[in-house]
Amino acid sequence: MTTLPASTDKKLGLVIDLDTCVGCHACVISCKEWNTGSYGAPLSDQDPYGAEPSGTFLNRVHTYEVSPPSGPAQVVHFPKSCLHCEDAPCVTVCPTGASYKRVEDGIVLVNESDCIGCGLCAWACPYGAREMDQAEGVMKKCTLCVDRIYNENIPEEDQIPSCVRTCPAGARHFGDLADPESGVFKLVEMRGGMDLMPEQGTKPVNKYLPPRPRDNPPEIDVLGPLLAQSTDEATGFFGWLDRTLEKL
Repeated sequence: MTTLPASTDKKLGLVIDLDTCVGCHACVISCKEWNTGSYGAPLSDQDPYGAEPSGTFLNRVHTYEVSPPSGPAQVVHFPKSCLHCEDAPCVTVCPTGASYKRVEDGIVLVNESDCIGCGLCAWACPYGAREMDQAEGVMKKCTLCVDRIYNENIPEEDQIPSCVRTCPAGARHFGDLADPESGVFKLVEMRGGMDLMPEQGTKPVNKYLPPRPRDNPPEIDVLGPLLAQSTDEATGFFGWLDRTLEKL
């Protein structure tokens, strides 16, 4: 079985704002496109235009309707990918060492040449973040776009995960969550960033910012003033039009 490092130099990860995410799936499409074109074997699709399409995705967005104890119901869009856990069970259960956690930045990766497709990592992951690529027969997962964030051949503003670069609502943030001076660390402190399913004890690096509570909308009589206006005698062009229509 694979062992985890005692500690890592950095904790690179994502902070996802559930209050801002609009569920547009731009991050899903961008992730699929970038990783298919640049990372390892393409993320395959099976019968994509048929009756039962399926495929491999490293990032997915789920949508839920939530009814809080007080206030109106809310629709929450919930992006989900690998959380690069500090105590990653997918790593320790791997029989070949294909799954591993990097000491230098804390990113959890899969060495596809060593993966035998046994699926133990998928069983061990409590978040469902591992996906079997049916065409390649190996497990795949979010890499935090490791081939982008260290790539000095692309513009500096592009040296972040593809999903973060693409998000039109600014709901996704990337950085070192071990650095108290980083933007992501301060954002988590300010907004009360949460772990996903902390009871699992995996210590996920990725954090979620909770949706802000919604106030009860005020009751506004929209039609009343309009109907009241319609009962008044029209003048000008509309008055002439009313009189003309009455003669028809």
